[in-house]
Amino acid sequence: MQRRSTCTYDLAPGPGGSPGGDGGQDFVERLPWEVSRSILARLDPPSLCSAALTCRRWRLLIQACDLLWRGGCLEVRAVCQREVDRDRGDGLSWKVTLVRNYVVSLVKRDWLAGRYSHVGAAEELQGRRMCPLDAHTWGEILEAELQR
Repeated sequence: MQRRSTCTYDLAPGPGGSPGGDGGQDFVERLPWEVSRSILARLDPPSLCSAALTCRRWRLLIQACDLLWRGGCLEVRAVCQREVDRDRGDGLSWKVTLVRNYVVSLVKRDWLAGRYSHVGAAEELQGRRMCPLDAHTWGEILEAELQR
């Protein structure tokens, strides 16, 4: 079964001459959807989430186009290949896969980079992001620690 990412937002021109337009002057409204999508696809996951909060039009476009989340998901896959492959194999969208694995990838990357190797006190961990990790991930982290 081949999976296709599609943009399901209604691209019919609105009153402003663009998808869902209301006469505003933002690039999503003024440029062809393909160009806007290309620009939005270059955003990192936190920036894409922030862009979705900009206005209703942007939120609808960003949420409707699963392909926008693919780049961030592939970056997460560099650290969490097993998790991303499992979620994609289960048929989850790029967006859902990214949301499920983004924080885990940040924590796992920090652990694997040795950022927690020499913690002397709990205060040193304040402000650091933490989340539950599975046994396989802890095994990878232990292996990396043993190699240091």
